[in-house]
Amino acid sequence: MSEPSKDVKKILISDLWSMKEKGEKISMITAYSYPQGLIVEEAGIDVILVGDSLGMVELGYRDTVPVTMEEMLSHTKAVTRAVKRAHVVSDMPFMSYNISIEQAVTNAGILYKEGVADSIKLEGGQEMAETVAAIHRAGIPVFGHIGLTPQTAALLGGFKVQGKSIDQAKKVFEDAAALEEAGAFALILEAIPKELAALITEKLRIPTVGIGAGVGCDGQVLVLHDMVGLFKRFTPKFVKVYADVYATQVRAVEEFIGDVHSADFPGNEHSFGMAAETAEKLRKQLLS
Repeated sequence: MSEPSKDVKKILISDLWSMKEKGEKISMITAYSYPQGLIVEEAGIDVILVGDSLGMVELGYRDTVPVTMEEMLSHTKAVTRAVKRAHVVSDMPFMSYNISIEQAVTNAGILYKEGVADSIKLEGGQEMAETVAAIHRAGIPVFGHIGLTPQTAALLGGFKVQGKSIDQAKKVFEDAAALEEAGAFALILEAIPKELAALITEKLRIPTVGIGAGVGCDGQVLVLHDMVGLFKRFTPKFVKVYADVYATQVRAVEEFIGDVHSADFPGNEHSFGMAAETAEKLRKQLLS
């Protein structure tokens, strides 16, 4: 739904499907603000997820559960203002789609229409198939999310790899098939064995995007703060850290503090002035 400029081609769902058919990998990253949207868009990312992970990396919550619809809508609006090319997915937060199908369709519509997202994402497998189908019938594209589902991690025994046994793997496989049948246009596979992820990817017609699911998926997603070293509370095993932005920012602030204490900042190049004659007259009038 984001309005592309005339000289930028928006990445559509059909483009993502075409990438899967051609064997081209899909790149996906999170962003939660206007500046972050500009950064990842300029880098050339295919898909941006305005994830409920913002609860942890931006708002300081213990996990994703406390995130509200109001917070998701605000952050989604900020990102979509910055983005012209990438496909923007907005996360539905916990309890925004769990009570009833009517509630789910209403809240999906808010993020899609008011947030100007290109699609919405929700967690859950077979138990969410009816909900996904209803949102899809309402004309709103749905990105599914199975395997480790952070919003309900407590029911899964915590933040652990899912689908390691034969029975668990079959359940995840069936979840994937059910969501595709319900109308999901793509799936995130989180924290499942790479062998299982590869089988699901081979079976499905829709693209899979992995996070901790191996290289056999059609694409990969990471949390921006994790991969640039900005979130220091913990770093999951599946994250590759490409930079240490946290340390860079700390050093910059330390240098600023030192410059302030030593009066090296601001210098003349950072200051405004007036004619010497005017300054002298002003001094005499104010201090005489």
